[in-house]
Amino acid sequence: MSFSPLFAISPIDGRYSKTTQALSAYFSEAALIKFRVYIEIEYFIALCNLPLPQLEDFPKEKLESLRDIYTQFNEEDALRVKEIESVTNHDVKAVEYFIKEKFDGLGLQPYKEFIHFGLTSQDINNTAIPHSFKLAVDEVWLPALLELTNRLRALAGDWEAIPMLAHTHGQPASPTRLGKELMVFVERLEVQINLFTQIPYSAKFGGATGNFNAHQVAYPSIDWRRFANDFVNGQLKLNRSQYTTQIEHYDNFAAQCDALKRINNILLDLDRDMWTYISMNYFRQKIKAGEVGSSAMPHKVNPIDFENSEGNIGIANALFEHLAAKLPVSRLQRDLTDSTVLRNIGVPLAHSLIAIKSTLRGLNKLLLNEEIIRQDLENNWAVVAEAIQTILRREGYPNPYEALKELTRTNQKVNAGTIAAFVETLDIAASVKEEIKAISPGNYTGI
Repeated sequence: MSFSPLFAISPIDGRYSKTTQALSAYFSEAALIKFRVYIEIEYFIALCNLPLPQLEDFPKEKLESLRDIYTQFNEEDALRVKEIESVTNHDVKAVEYFIKEKFDGLGLQPYKEFIHFGLTSQDINNTAIPHSFKLAVDEVWLPALLELTNRLRALAGDWEAIPMLAHTHGQPASPTRLGKELMVFVERLEVQINLFTQIPYSAKFGGATGNFNAHQVAYPSIDWRRFANDFVNGQLKLNRSQYTTQIEHYDNFAAQCDALKRINNILLDLDRDMWTYISMNYFRQKIKAGEVGSSAMPHKVNPIDFENSEGNIGIANALFEHLAAKLPVSRLQRDLTDSTVLRNIGVPLAHSLIAIKSTLRGLNKLLLNEEIIRQDLENNWAVVAEAIQTILRREGYPNPYEALKELTRTNQKVNAGTIAAFVETLDIAASVKEEIKAISPGNYTGI
């Protein structure tokens, strides 16, 4: 019987499996095995390009057949590796034995001892995992985030001219424009995306303790450092760390986790603002036939997408924080604590993806309620006090701030009439009075 998402332990593979299924190709157990096979095969091919006597007669026409081992890797192959692992109790060694079986099938027995030649398991893990992480970011996470950012930019354009009461400290403040407030998030996201993409995807590749001991003792005339740099930086498109222990030091990965946290926090800030605007009736939400907002209150249309996003961001950031704090710390040349932790790097990315898609879904449900926004502006004429006292400062009027404070910092309603009456009491030129009277909460929105 095939596995049902109903029986998944994690909601990533259960409730949200449709949202996250694209990440399975990068972070599942089968995917990890496939990427390990990819590294092993390409490493062997790279060795064939060196002046190694034992590989100089390797039949070049077999190279594509070797690449077929990972390009055509399937579930049956993954199950075979797991079957071998049940005996070896070592996941990377199981991959090596699996490839040796494939060599036997291709009639390449004389060359199979150069599979995994001179390597330790972390040379495979610390290249396969950053390689898969890079692909997942480039092919799944980043496109989703850019779609959200582009949607925000489009909404900002649609609502560019909509005046809106601002709320600093939760209180009425100098008016703004709705489009500009969305552009705040567009700029923040774009800046942090740019910073994130500048962090190298680092990889370790250098033998048991990072010194190419086995390589050097077998073939001392070969420049193994240059070989590894060409292989990792050129073939794998990663950034090889030059001085390592048995494992990658993960400092750049920690920086990526911190950058992903910052991006998530921007989305969290957006989620909470949108949630609040909905609670203020600045936005209504599109109603979908058949949907229920509350099990008890039929009238409700809850902002569940923004809430869902906020919850998933919390989980993602907690895991990113743990990864960033734990992975760069290891005892001496290596302990095993990174191994089990590293297997979870897809989990916070999956929760981040759920959050992105939830926020986007929430944005696509928004219906602008201009009537309420205009009404809120009209009900808060006191916010033009800043404009009036600033003009009075320009005109050299004595104590303008205090005068406006006395007018507006009361429990009495301030409206257009109150402001107009106040202006008439001022000892200023008639032209300045007309200038001030032309100001309203709807047009005092700056640039």
